Amino acid sequence: MTMERPLTPTTSPDALAPVLRDIRAVVFDTDGVITDSARVHAAAWKTAFDAFLRAHPPADPARRLPFDVRDDYLRFVDGKSRLDGAAAFLASRGIDASDETVRDVASDKERLFTERLRAHGVDAYPGTVRLVRALRRAGVPVAAASASRHAGELLARAGVRELFDVLVDGGEAARLNLPGKPRPDLFLTAVDRLGVPAGRAAVVEDALAGVEAGRSGGFALVVGVDRAASGDSGERLRRHGADIVVRDLAELLVRGASK
Repeated sequence: MTMERPLTPTTSPDALAPVLRDIRAVVFDTDGVITDSARVHAAAWKTAFDAFLRAHPPADPARRLPFDVRDDYLRFVDGKSRLDGAAAFLASRGIDASDETVRDVASDKERLFTERLRAHGVDAYPGTVRLVRALRRAGVPVAAASASRHAGELLARAGVRELFDVLVDGGEAARLNLPGKPRPDLFLTAVDRLGVPAGRAAVVEDALAGVEAGRSGGFALVVGVDRAASGDSGERLRRHGADIVVRDLAELLVRGASK
């Protein structure tokens, strides 16, 4: 569980940076934004995809590259449902996969992810926890949203589920038949449950498909979180719809400022 350092009597609470002061609600993606579970997802995808590619190598030798946990993860699977992510990556390797094959690869990834999650758990990013607490102190409602059916478990294991007023996860998305990112329906459902129009709210995302969803959903502010900070990763987030890009969400706070 992530623990915050208690504030001393002489320290004022974190205040929101000016870019957030007109925002009336915030929707946070889960993996890679609230929790460090993106690395667990990426590792599970790599094991599943690499095993499939070894057993079924693409016809084109140039496409027989193993899954890259940074570039391929961000481009093809991050922020998407398991089935959409599996189909997108296999297509990138020139594989015309059947629905059954896509389901098999996605199921293998699900098994691997669940095993690693139960064995090792996840943590919440301290900067994210600080920002969520500052938003709550300012009276700004917050939601967590994720294409993953594990989002509730992830937040609970990280000790932060109670910080979020609303959670819309992959199970809820399936029940409501919500299309996946880059469609904005997941985020729009979350902000609607907070009672705030998208035009007065912000989305915080680390995935290219996620910032696209925030932009197409008409959110007032789309924040891209660039954990990798490598190559052109930040610029790609901007090109796909992020208004601003930060490496850590503590950058959206003014440390020790008065409320």
